[in-house]
Amino acid sequence: MPESKTRKQAVDKKKSKEKAELAEMRREAKRLAPASRNWVPAVFVPMGLLGVLWMVVYNLAGNMIPFMQSLGDWNVAIGLGLIVACFSFMTLWK
Repeated sequence: MPESKTRKQAVDKKKSKEKAELAEMRREAKRLAPASRNWVPAVFVPMGLLGVLWMVVYNLAGNMIPFMQSLGDWNVAIGLGLIVACFSFMTLWK
């Protein structure tokens, strides 16, 4: 069965109601959204560089540095842990 014609006022009223609901949903989403994430690159870049630097220093001069020598193979875990943490912080960046 064909749909009956609707009045222009009813159509306009429905559109304005939908716009108001959409605006309210956007305001609510913005209110609930996390704060700015400008700090993320300032954390993950140095963390990744520190992980790479740790691995390079360990491989080149690890046996000459006393605390690295005492850590032994844990140096690899520390370097890789910093690099993995860097990649996980990258996922927070928008």
